[in-house]
Amino acid sequence: MKVCILLGTRPEIIKMSPIILELEKKRVDYFVIHSGQHYSYEMDEVFFQDLSLKKPKYNLEVGSGTHAKQTALIMTGTEKILRDEEPDIILVQGDTNTVLAGALAASKIGIQIGHVEAGLRSYDRKMAEEINRVLTDHISNFLFAPTSTSMHNLLIEGISQEKIFVTGNTIVDSINYIKTDLKNRESCLNKFNLAKEGYILVTIHRAENVDNNIRLKRIVNCISDIQKEYNITILFPIHPRTNNMLQTMGLKYDNISFTQPIGYFDFVTLEENARLVITDSGGVQEETCILGTPCITIRDNTERPETIDVGSNILSGTEKTEISKAVRSMLEKNRNWSHPFGDGFASHQIVQILLDNCSDQNVK
Repeated sequence: MKVCILLGTRPEIIKMSPIILELEKKRVDYFVIHSGQHYSYEMDEVFFQDLSLKKPKYNLEVGSGTHAKQTALIMTGTEKILRDEEPDIILVQGDTNTVLAGALAASKIGIQIGHVEAGLRSYDRKMAEEINRVLTDHISNFLFAPTSTSMHNLLIEGISQEKIFVTGNTIVDSINYIKTDLKNRESCLNKFNLAKEGYILVTIHRAENVDNNIRLKRIVNCISDIQKEYNITILFPIHPRTNNMLQTMGLKYDNISFTQPIGYFDFVTLEENARLVITDSGGVQEETCILGTPCITIRDNTERPETIDVGSNILSGTEKTEISKAVRSMLEKNRNWSHPFGDGFASHQIVQILLDNCSDQNVK
């Protein structure tokens, strides 16, 4: 069996890394294509270093651009490599333009597709990510659903149960890997002059929040007011697009500690030790649930409803009164939930499923 791993963003690197390490462990022939959708050191290369991954064999270097331009460039570049390499299967993860482009390229030339983290649904078709994940699921041969909820979503859309495998989420594998390496964990807090549970960690990057000037200003103003009300440190590792928008609008906040994007080991340490995390990221919703840290999601919906169900996460929307109400609630939250994302052996299950089934011509 020959496997192509296609990735292009920070979350994909993180969640594909345990699968790559498992392929190496089992001596499976594989290669990695990096689309270049994320391309800065802070959002890309540092994660390969942190997670002990080799550099990808191919890098398409597509960079930023419109959805159509980015998707077209990734499809074109991926198709050529797939024709040259002739893998048995391509693995994609999540819901980015990289995922959809790679899946489309493979499907057109008859290469099987495995979708890691299949079946997530926000049921909001205004989100580009929702379109990407739905279309990818419906052209995939192997759908690796992280939970029974995501499997149910696939079944009600008419996808054959024979294609669906509930494996857990590889993010648990990644976090468990990080927890075996305790070096510099305390130094991470010291570096930012933080005490355990003495700060709120914030990440905001989604287009619907960042590309709307009024919405972004309202969110960050509210976060500034939270700092004043609770007299607590706000640490805000700022995504490049968020930083660009704040600078364009001329907005400055002296009571918020903005930093450059942070390496994954340090970021997980900061998540684990925060009193509260405020985010619009899907992956952060999962990570905080696994780590036992209360989370507020600055969105109107989520494709991770399991985090709401177990009580680790709450949706606040973007209105100040609702965000403030959510903060009060989650600062008092009991942290005794159990996460629903599996036992930390998702990557082992996924690779074994491929070894057992990938050459099976009945899987179509």
